[in-house]
Amino acid sequence: MTTTTQHAEGNGSYLSINNIEVIYDRVILVLKGVSLEVPKGKIVALLGANGAGKSTTLKSISNLLGAERGDVTKGDIVFKGTRVDQLTPNELVKRGVIQVMEGRHCFAHLTLEENLLTGAYTRSISRAELKHSLERVYHYFPRLKQRRETQAGYTSGGEQQMCAIGRALMAKPEMILLDEPSMGLAPQIVEEIFEIVKDLNQSEQVSFLLAEQNTMVALRYADFGYILENGRVVMEGDAKELASNEDVKEFYLGLSSAGRKSFRDVKHYRRRKRWLS
Repeated sequence: MTTTTQHAEGNGSYLSINNIEVIYDRVILVLKGVSLEVPKGKIVALLGANGAGKSTTLKSISNLLGAERGDVTKGDIVFKGTRVDQLTPNELVKRGVIQVMEGRHCFAHLTLEENLLTGAYTRSISRAELKHSLERVYHYFPRLKQRRETQAGYTSGGEQQMCAIGRALMAKPEMILLDEPSMGLAPQIVEEIFEIVKDLNQSEQVSFLLAEQNTMVALRYADFGYILENGRVVMEGDAKELASNEDVKEFYLGLSSAGRKSFRDVKHYRRRKRWLS
């Protein structure tokens, strides 16, 4: 058994990303020694501005980098004690890890229910089991049941995001990688979706690693958080502690104990740079 595997099993993490480096087109270094852990049954938030490397981190885990001419050139990724960074995306789904892509990516010409059914294609199950899985999704997303015969292209952004998460749920995952679930959605819909994520986590014990620019909302629902900047983890900690951290509030939320500030006004942001420690 490798040291990495022992570490992943010893700390109870379902998912362990260990010092990975990602290069695009063999020359562009995007991730620089990123390490993070996702324990079983927890919600972990991956935070940072646009371009920080959040989506690349998720695609590294789900093995979708190849389609974008990207490669994990250093480090390893371990799920339930086994290295998975050499698996195909399809094999990883069968292991229980599935990604919900940024931008939802529903099949516009299919109905919402037909979209959901495509999520079960990796499972060899009976018609009765398929129906049960569908009703399970509708339990968490009653709005999808109401509109199940509507073509996805004619539904709202919030309904498409629910459909994308529901489709992932049809694969019966143990872990969902959720990329920018709040993007382009009204605040009320964002809250509704995060409430469903929390419900799925607590009721089904589905672990979540979610990449999100909306730091305030993500930290309210997550158990733990990592902050990325320029392809590196610059801060990590318990979600509640991060949410109350003055540096985080000042730099990422535009807030401080002295009142609201713009990012341009922040002169002295003191980061704990792990790669220098």
